Amino acid sequence: MDLAPEDSLRLNVMLANRPQAIRIDESRMILYALSDKGDMEIPLNPTCRDEQYIKQVREMLSMHVLGSPSGYPRHIWSRMGHLNSENIEELLLLGEPEAVVAIAYSEELTDELARKAWWALEDAENARQMLRVADVVQGEMGPVLAAYLVEFLPFETEAEKIMDTVQLVLQPGLVDDSVKADLWKRARRKNAFYVGFLAALPDDLLEQRQAAPAWDKLSGPLQEMSDGGNRLAAQLERVLSAAGQSWLRTLNSVLEKPGTQDVVNRALDVAAGYFSSVRPEGQADATIEELLQEAQTWADNPGNALPQQILNLDPALRQALIAMRVLSGSGYGIVRPVFGRSDAIGTLMRRKLQPVLDPYREQIGILQGCRLS
Repeated sequence: MDLAPEDSLRLNVMLANRPQAIRIDESRMILYALSDKGDMEIPLNPTCRDEQYIKQVREMLSMHVLGSPSGYPRHIWSRMGHLNSENIEELLLLGEPEAVVAIAYSEELTDELARKAWWALEDAENARQMLRVADVVQGEMGPVLAAYLVEFLPFETEAEKIMDTVQLVLQPGLVDDSVKADLWKRARRKNAFYVGFLAALPDDLLEQRQAAPAWDKLSGPLQEMSDGGNRLAAQLERVLSAAGQSWLRTLNSVLEKPGTQDVVNRALDVAAGYFSSVRPEGQADATIEELLQEAQTWADNPGNALPQQILNLDPALRQALIAMRVLSGSGYGIVRPVFGRSDAIGTLMRRKLQPVLDPYREQIGILQGCRLS
């Protein structure tokens, strides 16, 4: 069955005027087109069932844009950036939500493309994906997408999406201090928010603690070593500072009472990133027992010049070096003995995790109470 004559005429006139994007409101049977002059609205007049008529409209758009009525291929690779940069903008003219999603995931995404894609389909997952692109974050759309995600946060129920959202909107220039303060306040009720802060603002958390007891005497010598290229000294100075102590306290708070396995896994990954300079060979995949044994061997190896330089300041820093080395190996390997056999959450999960997280958290405590001999 053909399109209604009036619809066919209006659609052809609309396409002749080179719209920037098209979306279809299937519930109201209205097609919208974005142009330099504003939005164009075309009420549709179905000559058959609405679903079938929408399909015909999209076939007509596809024939005009792609030269084929088959439309946009709904394959998994569409979400993995595999798009032809020559015709990426044309996908916005198909009225296909999946095509808009593909643009959000495209390596060719720009701030202008993000503006058009957002007009075509406002969606939280699209917003998160687009905020992973520097050009969008630094462009006009960055604050727009961030504001939407912050407003949508109360409706997010999955910890993974909450952590992603908080980390993304806290990128520089996207939200103001009042929004940051509100997100931090929410973290007291749901510590998945804290994980986003740990990842996005590791050296600028909203509640600052006092520096470690050894900070006053160590900051100067450690800074000199850091200036001389000792990356371990730079990390030790960082973690013993007031900002570092705030970061450790927040991490410990998350691991004290995590709600889901996702929160634990992400917190461990963030910790590995924070201490990555201590383990330049890359993240470990080891149990807590293996990490503790490896860290002691590493710290006591006289061939490791960087830790030995720090130990020359004070042998009591050995435990701090071991703690940093253990935390730098954070990852799924630590919790695999538990998560590999259980999908528990909440109180039961925390009880099962105690044998592996208690010794891990002890290393956090060592860095929080670091003193000289």
